[in-house]
Amino acid sequence: MPPSLNWGLEKSSQTMAISMPKKASSTKISPSLSVGFVLMPSFTLLPFSAFVDALRLAADEGDQSQQINCHWTVMGPNLEPISSSSGVQVKPWETYRDPTEFDYIVVVGGLLQKTLQGSQHVIDYLQQTNRAHVPIIGLCTGSFAMIRAGLMHQRRCCVSWFHYKDLSDHYSDVIPVAEQLFVDDGDRITCAGGAVAADLAGYIIERHLGQSWARKSLRILVMDNPRPANAPQPQPASDYQVNNKWVKRALLILEQNLSRPLSTDEISSRLNISKRQLERLFISETGDSLQKFYRKIRLNYGLWLLQNTPRLITDIAEETGFADTAHFSRAFRAAFDKKPTQCRD
Repeated sequence: MPPSLNWGLEKSSQTMAISMPKKASSTKISPSLSVGFVLMPSFTLLPFSAFVDALRLAADEGDQSQQINCHWTVMGPNLEPISSSSGVQVKPWETYRDPTEFDYIVVVGGLLQKTLQGSQHVIDYLQQTNRAHVPIIGLCTGSFAMIRAGLMHQRRCCVSWFHYKDLSDHYSDVIPVAEQLFVDDGDRITCAGGAVAADLAGYIIERHLGQSWARKSLRILVMDNPRPANAPQPQPASDYQVNNKWVKRALLILEQNLSRPLSTDEISSRLNISKRQLERLFISETGDSLQKFYRKIRLNYGLWLLQNTPRLITDIAEETGFADTAHFSRAFRAAFDKKPTQCRD
């Protein structure tokens, strides 16, 4: 790649490292909102990039990426690239700065075991930030880094439904919240992760710059107004607790394929286990055949959509894998002894 076209991309031995260029300016900036990012090993790119881009688009009048209204930086213990969960690397711009120079420190998590095991320097910096009375935001499993730092005792902590059990089983002194998008608990703000990071960024931008800047930013990102903190997370189709590893893996496959139900043959093939063995394990763990339990999951998800969203029943039928509204309605009535329309206020 010619130097003139490098665009901040650096080759590493295994992955491509994305290095965000610093703003070149001799003028001292006094932004209305200043954010320092700290990345955990194997952090997830989406919440990081969603939050950064929302800040970037609120930072100036046009789309010039000038840090005027907002300032942001990426910090680390050194300038070595940090690998994301997808293998893409981000190179810190600078080493850790005095946290009092920022309005918020944002810690971005990702793969849970990496967040729980590594980067003591991040934990130390979060504790320093706490002592300086600077608010901390946890994106994705960044909230677990905050817990490791001892900052969430008796606090409400927003977590993705996917990690709800991880939190509730291992941290009894923390109050898990998985029914909403993010939780603002004063100097601790936690977020379920994913695209919700853009909603949270919009919330922060509105607080510091005003509603018009938040709307401008998210609309350029092709989003409507920020969803509020208490908007519901998309919920898992089933919270059924099972112990067998094959049934656990099968449940994940089922929940990821609600709109196009898979056959038992397809599922057993994906798991590399015989159909007969999988059926036997499913009945032992749940009391139902795989396909009967699959239908329960789909109908429970349909019930949740009816109660928590304004979506048309036709759309819900399609999303839960039924051929048409009539088919969905018959199955729904058989399962819950009521019509889908009766489940709405």
